[in-house]
Formats: sequence, C-alpha cells, structure tokens
Amino acid sequence: MSTLRGLRGSAAIVGVATFGNGLSPGFTDMELLARSAHAAVEDAGLRMSDIDGLCTASGGASMWPLPVIEYLGLNPRYIDGTMLGGSSFIAHLLPAMQAIRSGQCSAVLVCYGSAQRTSTVGRREMGQLRRFVDPQPYEYPYEPMLPASAYALAASRHMHEFGTTREQLADVAVAARAWARLNPDAFMRAPLTREDVLKSRMVSEPLSVRDCCLVTDGGGAYVLVSAERAKSLPKKPVYVLGNATAVWNRQISSMRDLTATSAKQSGADAFAMAGMKPSDIDVLELYDAFTINTILFLEDLGFCPKGEGGPFVESGMIAPGGKLPVNTNGGGLSCTHPGMYGIFALIEAVRQLRGEGGDRQVIGAMTALAHGNGSTLSSQSTAILGTAETL
Repeated sequence: MSTLRGLRGSAAIVGVATFGNGLSPGFTDMELLARSAHAAVEDAGLRMSDIDGLCTASGGASMWPLPVIEYLGLNPRYIDGTMLGGSSFIAHLLPAMQAIRSGQCSAVLVCYGSAQRTSTVGRREMGQLRRFVDPQPYEYPYEPMLPASAYALAASRHMHEFGTTREQLADVAVAARAWARLNPDAFMRAPLTREDVLKSRMVSEPLSVRDCCLVTDGGGAYVLVSAERAKSLPKKPVYVLGNATAVWNRQISSMRDLTATSAKQSGADAFAMAGMKPSDIDVLELYDAFTINTILFLEDLGFCPKGEGGPFVESGMIAPGGKLPVNTNGGGLSCTHPGMYGIFALIEAVRQLRGEGGDRQVIGAMTALAHGNGSTLSSQSTAILGTAETL
C-alpha cells in the first residue's frame, strides 16, 4: 500500500464530457462514444493527437478497444480494455495512473458509449449474446430475469436480515429524483413520491419499476494526465487520491453474503491509498442500478453501519438538503443509464469538484467518492477524488 500511497494525487482528471444521454435515435454506440470523447479532449484543452493512452469497454464487443482506436484515429502506447461491467471505467483509473507515472503515456482517454435504448439490436438478442460470451452455469439454466432478479434477491435478504422496508428502498429513488429535478440534463425530472414508487409496476419482488435504473442512450468520457501537466491546462484539475477494485464473485448465487459486497474491500483500499476516511468525503456518486445498491454501498463503504442503510436514507440524509449528498445528478435511477453507469458517476464527481453543478452544486465540495458496480454485485471499484486543497 505504501507504493500506492506514492501515487496519491499523481494524476488529475482535466477533461470530462457526456453526449446524447437519454434518447439519441440514429446514433450507434461508437458515435456516442466518439462525440463524448472529442468533447472531453476539447474540455481538457487538448487535441485528439495528444492522446497516447486509451481505456474503454463495451458490453457487446470483446475487443472493443481495437475499433475505438481505429475510429478515433489514435496510436496509443497504453491500451486497457478491461471489462468488469459498469465498474470498468472507475477501475481503469489506477492502471492509467501507473502508466502515466512510468512514462509509458502522457494523456489517457477513458470513454464509453451505448445506444441501448434506441438500438436496433433488441434486448432479447443482447441477452442471448451475453449468455454465449459470459456463461453463468449455475443461474442461466433456470432463466432468471437478470439483472433485476439478482438485485431483488439481495434486497429480499437485506429486508429479512435487517428489517429494511420497501418504503426505505423507495426513499432512495425519491432522493435520486429530487436531485435529477435540479439537473437539466437528467432524463427523468417529473416529481416522484414514495407512494409513486410503491404503487409502480412490480418488476421482481420487492423491486418495482421505479426501484430499477433507467434504460437510456448515452456516451461519456474523461481525460487523465499527470498532476504536473494538469497545472498548465485550462480547467480546474481534479486529483485522483485513491482507487481500488475488488471482485468476490461473478454470479449472485456465489455471494458468500447477499448483504455484503466487495465494496467493503475496494472502499477500504481506496481510503487507505488516499489516507482518508468516510467522514472526509463531501459528496458521493454511487452506482444505483437498483435502489438496494445505494443502501448496500452506503454500508459497505463505511458511511453507516451494516444493516442501518434503510433508516439512513429514510432520514433524508442523501437527498438535497441532507448532510451527505448522494448521486447529485440523479444517478442511474433518474439521470442516465446506458447499459453501464460507472463513467457517469465519475464525471458527476468531477463536475461537483470543479464547481460546475449549477442548481445541484454542493457548496464547498473538495472531496468526492465515485463508486462503480459491475454486473450482479460482481465487481466493485471505488475512486476518491479531491481538489488542489486536498493534496
């Protein structure tokens, strides 16, 4: 860990962008990725020819970096196509920092795009493809409704073990929507009450449609450079203070405890690298594919004791005006969720620390935690970010 502590603050995110989030008919995955990539590079004050490192992943292509390199016209000396599901784009941080520190590259572009909502490839076809390229022998034969039923299983166990209620799950969705109403780029901004969530169509008990993330189109990208180089670029640098990734299982049925995720490990390791603790964090961006996620991650990352996530969110702590702002863009539940959400959590964290949140801005925010989740509570990656004052 001492070596990783030496990487603390050695790299900074200097450009971020999103494109086409919501409905973008006529755009392909690649086109959404490219638009956001070009915008992020421009936001960083760089040109695409300055990019000599690339990190990217896709749910529908096993060798995705190859066509991305071709499409963007890159010649990178550092390439990372690690695919861990929605946590991938946060997991890409630490290897990219090491590549920059070693001199292998100087400017890394991390990018993603998905036309999941409007794609001509149906969800059924995509599901069949995933079963072929990603076999799960202990679950697929029984044809569960994945991923919803997997998260419903975790939610049911949490309710049984700790007394968590459907009302408390609903409070997560209501808080996310309250933040989304402050974000002009959020896909769903209509008012949402606890009663609305409880009365909405059941998808996989105890999760209703409002307990489940959106299905949207969208692209997102960010640019990472050395801390020294960041000083010469136009936008306020956001420094990477800690990053860690952990995997304890692939299939939900292989979890040792349905109420405990490997976020316990990724969070602890990221905090150790940063030399910080949960009470040092000003704003949280958590991967809320389902309402139970937010509760699990608040617990596993150390923001409240295990089993107390329900009362924690019920108290209003995570909503606008609460003491711990969570998912300030509206999250995957109300802002955007084009297949994989992790990169958007990180982008929102950067925007908060740059003071670009508009009506949803957390005043005085100097530290942020962005957390990614992959597949069915399978991979977890935690990033701790800070402004220059935290170095």
